[in-house]
Parts: sequence; C-alpha cells; structure tokens
Amino acid sequence: MSNHTPEVPQSEKQLDELKWEVAEELQLDDDIKKRGFENMTTREVGKIGGNMVKKLIRFAEREMAEHGEDID
Repeated sequence: MSNHTPEVPQSEKQLDELKWEVAEELQLDDDIKKRGFENMTTREVGKIGGNMVKKLIRFAEREMAEHGEDID
C-alpha cells in the first residue's frame, strides 16, 4: 500500500488485493512485478487509483441499494 493509513485499518489487505485486481485488468501487473510500484509513472498509478475509486463507488452504491441504511 501507499504511505497513507486506511480509515479502517482492517481493510488494508482488501484494498491491496483490489489494487492488484485493477492493475491486472489494466494489464499493468507485469510491469509492476518487474519495476515495482515506486517506479511506475504517475499516469499508470493514476489509472489504477482511478479505477479503484470507480469500483469502490459501484460497491458502495450496491450496498446502499441493498441495505437502504443511512450513512454516518
């Protein structure tokens, strides 16, 4: 993960898995394995982060639709 601590520390493993899932979908996983995240371009890392956010929003929307709970 990055240097940022997740709001919910227990989610760190799932977020890391999501990052790799998105990287694989974007066909960047081989580059990451060769060069490491620290040597990826800002554009490449931004694509991964942007797609992670899209997936997290879709997940949250589904959860809200299913459970209809208020957000704290």
